[in-house]
Amino acid sequence: VEVLVQFRAMGGPTPVLILTGRGALKDKEDGLDSGADDYLTKPFHLRELSARMRAMLRRPRTTLENTLKFKDLEMDPSSFRVYKGEEEVHLARMEFALLEFLIRHKGQVFSPEALLDRVWTSESERSPESLRTLIKKLRRKIDAPNMDSLIENVHGVGYRMCDE
Repeated sequence: VEVLVQFRAMGGPTPVLILTGRGALKDKEDGLDSGADDYLTKPFHLRELSARMRAMLRRPRTTLENTLKFKDLEMDPSSFRVYKGEEEVHLARMEFALLEFLIRHKGQVFSPEALLDRVWTSESERSPESLRTLIKKLRRKIDAPNMDSLIENVHGVGYRMCDE
């Protein structure tokens, strides 16, 4: 799941099917929310695996298009560029990864722990405080003055990209 999150954060468009012995609902949810296109638990029949792979390859790749758009933000994961209107916004690697994750999952609320699990690549810098600091820096770069933040804090729950 960590490798998949990093792969998607870097713009990896390849369809991904997770094959695993972990069949709990939480495991499936984590796998799919991390960017997997499908999830298959053992034991499985090879014909089912083949059918799922054919189905994945038939699907249009609209969910991982090259350019992500959210309100006046435009993000191109393949070139590591973000624009707010016509102006380029320079983001650090983790700011970029967090913004991309939140845009790809706009409207969904993620707890701080879930964001740390899905976005953080370094165990040493992984803490709720480092997440708050990162969100604060990101807000300064992407939010318009005197307007509500694009990253909404859902009190007592977590964060989401405000899609209203």
